[in-house]
Amino acid sequence: RPPSFLSASASASASRRSFASLASLSLAGLALPPPSRAEESDLIDVYFGCGCFWHVQHEFVAAERTYLNRGDGALTARAGYAGGRGADGGRVCYHNLKNAADYGQLGHGEVVGLRVPKEKFADFAAEYFRLFDEKGMRPDQRGDRGLEYRNLVGVPGGADSEYAALLADASKRNGDKVGFAKGAGSDPDVPAVVFVMDSRKFPFYAAEQYHQFHDGFARGESYPQEYNDLAYDLAQAGKLEASRCPNGRLAGV
Repeated sequence: RPPSFLSASASASASRRSFASLASLSLAGLALPPPSRAEESDLIDVYFGCGCFWHVQHEFVAAERTYLNRGDGALTARAGYAGGRGADGGRVCYHNLKNAADYGQLGHGEVVGLRVPKEKFADFAAEYFRLFDEKGMRPDQRGDRGLEYRNLVGVPGGADSEYAALLADASKRNGDKVGFAKGAGSDPDVPAVVFVMDSRKFPFYAAEQYHQFHDGFARGESYPQEYNDLAYDLAQAGKLEASRCPNGRLAGV
């Protein structure tokens, strides 16, 4: 059965990046590559949030390759936003000078959305819990704080679903380091607590192209150039949608 969920409250605080990084994002709904007809019924759309989405996307791209043998063109992991009050004019955007559809003001957190087979969800849940240290803290806990960086997982049906039970089991098998709370939307950033969202009520919004396949935020967290190049390559191939937010498209695409 689904795990019992605790309530949580905390105040949001400083974010890591300023308005100087002219950013924005997102198309409404899941902007993930469409599956083939043969596999569509076996796939579910999920998302995972644990601080800055750059590092999280890198880890889930690796998981897609490991567990699903996906090549570059089949990767579905996308940086984005979820858990807030929907979209503003069909958009959810990164902080920008125009203050257009700002994801933080809309109550969203940074997440990575992807499409996985139902029977593989437990493997991806296990990867998620490996992002936390032995005390349940995320890698950027002392730097990136506030609701934009809170821990959250989105699954169909949320805390009342079969996936919530799989999530709790994966947590136990990986050190039992965090507690859980039923996500109500625009939830606070609480250390060592993961908010479980119903992805149908709180959908994923894909980030703009320049946030995709980005180097990590931590010092020295640079990834191979071929990883960074995936953003341009997939955009050129029509598999990475442009955003209607300010600066939502990669130059040259």
